Amino acid sequence: MADGVLSAGVNLEAFAQAISAIQALRSSVTRVFDCLKDGRRNKEALEGREKSFVSSFQESLHSVSRDLGELERLSNLVGKPSENHPLHNSGLLSLDPVQDKTPLYSQLLQAYKWSNKLQYHAGLASGLLNQQSLKRSANQMGVSAKRRPKAQPTTLVLPPQYVDDVISRIDRMFPEMSIHLSRPNGTSAMLLVTLGKVLKVIVVMRSLFIDRTIVKGYHENVYTDDGKVTDHATTALLHYQLPQMPDVVVRSFMTWLRSYIKLFQAPCQRCGRFLQDGLPPTWRDFRTLEAFHDTCRQ
Repeated sequence: MADGVLSAGVNLEAFAQAISAIQALRSSVTRVFDCLKDGRRNKEALEGREKSFVSSFQESLHSVSRDLGELERLSNLVGKPSENHPLHNSGLLSLDPVQDKTPLYSQLLQAYKWSNKLQYHAGLASGLLNQQSLKRSANQMGVSAKRRPKAQPTTLVLPPQYVDDVISRIDRMFPEMSIHLSRPNGTSAMLLVTLGKVLKVIVVMRSLFIDRTIVKGYHENVYTDDGKVTDHATTALLHYQLPQMPDVVVRSFMTWLRSYIKLFQAPCQRCGRFLQDGLPPTWRDFRTLEAFHDTCRQ
């Protein structure tokens, strides 16, 4: 038996037997399905045919159980190959005679694999974020590409007067939308946005950055549980992100929010219906502002 054991820790003789056991197990499983497929095809009486079928089926299942037990026994004898993927000179750590007490090499190899996965997923996330450029969305929603934005403070803590001026300009941009600004807890602003007689929206801001938004019907209590449009508005906050130009983010979000002025008048652009499961099209495309039902936008 010693001749059949590699230095890597794999028992070749048990490995060969395990392959044969796998083949035997596959044959046993095939016989079970053949038995189920053929059914009762003999010419005996009904009772005799049932007994014959049950007996044959039980024998096939016993064969599967026996072969599976043998395969499990051999799998324990095969052994486990050691991790012999050297990372430059760090591969010498695997030669440490006290590997069980100080498994430095295996831990280093695991950290290396984790680092590679992290770098791969970070690259994917970076590519997705770059595709969601706010410049494309802002330009398609009416912000003129010829106008250059005015110089703005680069700090994250903007003066309250500057925030008031930005909100005042946005309020004048949309006659159908009224914005009431208050600061109940110091410098942080809270906006109560009334969109015609359709919606009321609470926008919580930290300086000129939107932290949270709550959307309610015109006659609903703003302190009750959130609804579908609130979920869509939260998704819009994640879409419109440009820390270097926070006023453009707020203006773009308000432009998107203004599209709900025809919440009960615009049909779904996919199915053409006004109602689906009793709900109007509550989703608005971030670029085109077209209306869709939540299930039709997929």
